[in-house]
Amino acid sequence: MSILTTQNLCKRYGGKPAVDNVSLTVEKGDIFGLIGQNGAGKTTFMRLVTSLTQPDSGTISLFGETEPARLSAARSRIGSVIEAPALFENLTAVQNLEYYRIQRGIADKGRIQQVLKTVSLTDTGKKKFKNFSLGMKQRLGLAMAILSHPDFLILDEPTNGLDPTGIIEMRDLIKRLSQEGITMLVSSHILSELAQVANKYAIIHNGRLLKSLTHEELQEECKQALALTVSDTSRAVVLLETLLGIKDYKQVSANELRIYDKIEDPSDITFRLSQEGIRISEFKSVGDSLEDYYTKTIGGAK
Repeated sequence: MSILTTQNLCKRYGGKPAVDNVSLTVEKGDIFGLIGQNGAGKTTFMRLVTSLTQPDSGTISLFGETEPARLSAARSRIGSVIEAPALFENLTAVQNLEYYRIQRGIADKGRIQQVLKTVSLTDTGKKKFKNFSLGMKQRLGLAMAILSHPDFLILDEPTNGLDPTGIIEMRDLIKRLSQEGITMLVSSHILSELAQVANKYAIIHNGRLLKSLTHEELQEECKQALALTVSDTSRAVVLLETLLGIKDYKQVSANELRIYDKIEDPSDITFRLSQEGIRISEFKSVGDSLEDYYTKTIGGAK
């Protein structure tokens, strides 16, 4: 089931595109990672989805609804933290959440303690929000976002500025909320961080969507391998298995093999194949780190 679908979504500021014909789909159960540098268009895209700003063109569908009145009602099923959490500096965690509980018409007063327990903020007592650490502020913002039991959660750079402990805590929270059945759209400028929680990704740059891929596709793109161009792939495959005991490989073209197993010493593989009469015209190590892959993707964009 599609939770969010956008088609050719556009938003311009001063004639410059902030979101430029972005079409993507977030399915039920996804943790969908939106990757991009600062200014790439991530926050603007999220503001368009949540109606904090209006698109110049294109369509948005939420829970299958596109008609304006129904779309507005569907947004009540969204929780979000976009940019800084809108919380009161001089109020405690409980007081902040009580304000939003009343504003949103949530009858269950016990919900406040439930969400504070979820984000591990039950022991803040009379401490005011302005005295919270950055990690605590981020977690209270998340508590506010899930207060009304959302089906879809939108988080804009939730780990930005956090120390390593705070990043781990936020990552664990995102995983836990996903296990509870909440679909999520999460933005970051660090692909390797989102790769630890997301199952799908979209890379956005200068407002344009450059690439959409699943977690498995991302891992395949970045998987370290030995690429061999050989004279006889059929016989080379037999030799890999019988002579070298290599099972993890793939034929990617008529003459190219990619080997993922036992590649620590490529010269041994090429030597053994050559001894058996396989002519190797080229061999090279391929595969990027996650950040190298991301950098190459945005670096190739016009």
